[in-house]
Amino acid sequence: SGTRASTTGNMQVYSIVVTEDEEQKQKLAPLHFNQPVALRAPVLLTFAADFNRFTQWCNSSKAEPGYTNFLSFFTSAIDALLVAQNVCVAAENLGLGICYLGTTTYNAREIIRVLEMPKLTFPVTTVAVGYPDESPELTDRLPLEGIVHYEKYTKYTESRIRELYSYKENLEQMQQFVQENNKETLAQVFTDVRYKKADNEFFSAKMIETLKEQGFMD
Repeated sequence: SGTRASTTGNMQVYSIVVTEDEEQKQKLAPLHFNQPVALRAPVLLTFAADFNRFTQWCNSSKAEPGYTNFLSFFTSAIDALLVAQNVCVAAENLGLGICYLGTTTYNAREIIRVLEMPKLTFPVTTVAVGYPDESPELTDRLPLEGIVHYEKYTKYTESRIRELYSYKENLEQMQQFVQENNKETLAQVFTDVRYKKADNEFFSAKMIETLKEQGFMD
């Protein structure tokens, strides 16, 4: 199902590394901030942007590859994410549970080392897969009218923003997050605790350096 996903130019510039070995999971877990699911799930799937394989094919076929640039990384990253979502939809349709690990890009350099990934590859996301032992409720989402724009992007007024996010802000769980983090608003939990500017800047710089190391910024 994953490999039937749309792909740029039918190049399939992605790879999937399957991790089932407990020792390998132990090495990867700290790189995923020791999230319990990274250790407990029977399978971890690391989806990687991969121009290594395609470049080798070009080199062996009297063709001059030109993929050591950011556009090629972005193209292959899109390919990898399309595959990942196809896999997740298929897995859930078969009764499996999935969990995306957004920590992959934070520690891409270290994951590359653990998985022994060559130049022109880059891990873009990891998905934990297994049969769930519970059936949690669906997480909240913004209403469609808040994210779908027709013909052109519609500007948001402050009152419209308040309206769109009021449901999320009034959820008991979200109000608990605000209290536990000693914040005034839910937005402050995101900006001051979960996704801080300093962290974003640090991991952005690290990601760019890793892209250079992997040959995508020549």
